[in-house]
Amino acid sequence: MLSVIIVAAGSSNRMGFDKLMATIGEKPVLWHTVQAFLNAKNVAEVILVTTKERFDALAIPSPKLKLATGGKDRHNSVANGITLVSKESKMIAVHDGARPLISKAQIGKVLMAAHKHGAATSARKITETVKRSDKNQFSRESIDRENLWLMETPQIFDANKLKEAYTQVEKLGLLVTDEVSAMENIGIATLLVENTSLRQNIKITYPHDLKLAEVFLTQSEDT
Repeated sequence: MLSVIIVAAGSSNRMGFDKLMATIGEKPVLWHTVQAFLNAKNVAEVILVTTKERFDALAIPSPKLKLATGGKDRHNSVANGITLVSKESKMIAVHDGARPLISKAQIGKVLMAAHKHGAATSARKITETVKRSDKNQFSRESIDRENLWLMETPQIFDANKLKEAYTQVEKLGLLVTDEVSAMENIGIATLLVENTSLRQNIKITYPHDLKLAEVFLTQSEDT
């Protein structure tokens, strides 16, 4: 049984408006994200961590869908979502609400890897030249891009191990930006599953990302 926690409690400060309720393909960004998992195989429940206003505005009539309250930081929101996970769940996936274009194929690949290894995440290899700058944005050094990856979601884990990781996060007051970091804190490495989907799994962050998402939405999910 797979439970999915979709984190969508942010304030969209960098966007300047509510990016999660901005539309792509005539539906809100968050609607696309939720539907991707409601329509995926092996998903027993989707726990949406967001405001009641957003939840009600989506108007998605699914018995699989639950509402959880957001926290101060992302990891607090994930922790709140974990409290609503069914006891029968063997695996937990965490996904960013601002990634509406995740493909069903990639969800399946990450889930299969998580079943085998206990911890897996969607990711992309870095192919561009990487530089480190000084505080004034002048280039100071090159960084070897071999074995460097861009992290994505979903990140899927053995349910008990993720609960253990978040118990430690809360106990120690750690600030983690993703679940892979939480798992690293308890000594568990996560398998990186390369996302080769033609429809890129971008995170909506700036206004131009909405235009990109419109283009990608028309493309096939096939990998």
